[in-house]
Amino acid sequence: MKPQAPYFIFSTLFLGLALHAKDAAGTYKRPQLRVDATPISEGKAPLLASYADVVEPVQKAVVSVYSSKIVARREVPNPMLRQIFPDLQDQVRERKEEGLGSGVIVTADGYIITNNHVVEGADEFSVLLPDEREFKAKLIGADPKTDVAVIKIEAGNLPTVTLSDSDQIRVGDVVFAVGNPLGVGQTVTMGIVSAKGRNKLGLLENVQGYEDFIQTDAAINMGNSGGALVDARGRLVGINSAIVSTTRGNIGIGFAIPVNLASSIMHSLIETGTVARGYLGVSPESVTPEFAETLGLPKGTKGVVIADVTPGSPAEKADLKRTDVILSVNGRALSSLEDLRLTIAQSMPGSKVILNIVRDGSAHPVEVTLGVLAEKPNELLAGVEAAKLTDDLRRRLNIDLRVEGLLITHVDDRSPYADRLAPNVVIMEINRIPATDVAASKELLRLGERNLLLIFYRGGYRYLPLVVK
Repeated sequence: MKPQAPYFIFSTLFLGLALHAKDAAGTYKRPQLRVDATPISEGKAPLLASYADVVEPVQKAVVSVYSSKIVARREVPNPMLRQIFPDLQDQVRERKEEGLGSGVIVTADGYIITNNHVVEGADEFSVLLPDEREFKAKLIGADPKTDVAVIKIEAGNLPTVTLSDSDQIRVGDVVFAVGNPLGVGQTVTMGIVSAKGRNKLGLLENVQGYEDFIQTDAAINMGNSGGALVDARGRLVGINSAIVSTTRGNIGIGFAIPVNLASSIMHSLIETGTVARGYLGVSPESVTPEFAETLGLPKGTKGVVIADVTPGSPAEKADLKRTDVILSVNGRALSSLEDLRLTIAQSMPGSKVILNIVRDGSAHPVEVTLGVLAEKPNELLAGVEAAKLTDDLRRRLNIDLRVEGLLITHVDDRSPYADRLAPNVVIMEINRIPATDVAASKELLRLGERNLLLIFYRGGYRYLPLVVK
């Protein structure tokens, strides 16, 4: 009998506008999270007779997340009716779809981490606490590339979980999955960490996402999405996300997003409304035994070999070259190109990273200042797309022949620059240097500082000071 192909299923029953968190003075105040990074092996072992004392505090901080959206469906009349009544119009019927997932309260004032696919496309959210209190929730932000989302309820003195250091977990560690599977009510299941760093599953391939899943055999079913994966000391190590199954039910292969990744995404969403990712500018390939032998590397060498360097990129500015082998980033060893992609993406643009590379048989460190990874090739700033001003565009918009630069083609209403920039504005200079193309112009922008733009709009030239967030 031929085995049935496995299904990858996000563990929710079905299955935005980013808001900024500011204090009374108008400045961002980072949520205070409880963190305990002590390795599990250094703590006292829990009683083998019961884990109730470990699980009970966690249960209070895991919530059910209800979402709803209005779906419009066009219904076409029967062709025979159309013949009898030629003027008969198509009917548009609306229906309400509801979904259920889970979430984890991480701050006492109501920030909740869940999955992007729990909230994606929904119009309204509500959160039910284990003590039966129910709150309306607002979407703070979501990141499809990691399947992380943040919502918030207006409440105080809420129970929270303590975060662990997910880099410290080991295969074989006891873990518990807490959530609301299949809508039966809050449920706790037990298992172990089955594997770490799962990154070739294809769960996020539609958005070219960043996979670094914890695999567990703790039972996870639909509705568990966004719930907690905690260790034997009750600390959050992951956010439950998906299962792989031939039956669409739990068979002991579940996946959770490491809490280190989820919390870094959460901070970025709260602080900026988006996720800023670092950019290196290389085309990498994993070092295979054949590569290692060809390049004269010791047997068993793991890392990433550079196949190409993007012109004008941070990598080129740091003098990285083809055939350079990157062994580690900031001391973190690399075993594949996925490791490099994830590590660089998790680093903040503008930050300096130390790459340990091998060139011509000699190992040495290289410092690189990372750029900003553009999710859209034409995105100059968050929510602002631009293109080189061509002769055709110049004629169409009746722009003077002396004007050269980048034409803004689209500004998202949610962009932090929507009140300063608009379509058909031409950016001629950035910090007194001509703006020639989008990629080069992004490198001219100074993050966190005031930039001076020379623009042309409606027949006039003027300077525009702009702080790039």
